[in-house]
Amino acid sequence: MPGDAIMVVDDSPTEQRLVVSLLQAKGYRVITAVDGDDAIEKATRELPRLILLDVVMPKKNGYQVCRHLKTTPETQHIKVLMLTTKSQDADKFWGMKQGADGYLTKPFDNAELLSSVARFC
Repeated sequence: MPGDAIMVVDDSPTEQRLVVSLLQAKGYRVITAVDGDDAIEKATRELPRLILLDVVMPKKNGYQVCRHLKTTPETQHIKVLMLTTKSQDADKFWGMKQGADGYLTKPFDNAELLSSVARFC
């Protein structure tokens, strides 16, 4: 059903599996994408409630994906939580400037990630 899933976008299979298993253990329905183009296509089709979005990815980076989603009428309502190793203040600034609703850095604390997810879901 559209709107009830969380999308995890990360080009690292290890990172993606970690986040997916954590979310599924809490009962969330999860869909995945491996790069920026894949994320935009699936977000437009699936309309998830929340997207956990890595910044450093092939094709389109997370900032470009976020900006695209937040400026497209069909997807602008989707909450975006950046989940990335990019931890400098400037990185966070640019993430929020592109429309992200939140920003967490890796390595993340499981409780903090789940708390952030619950806030948006």
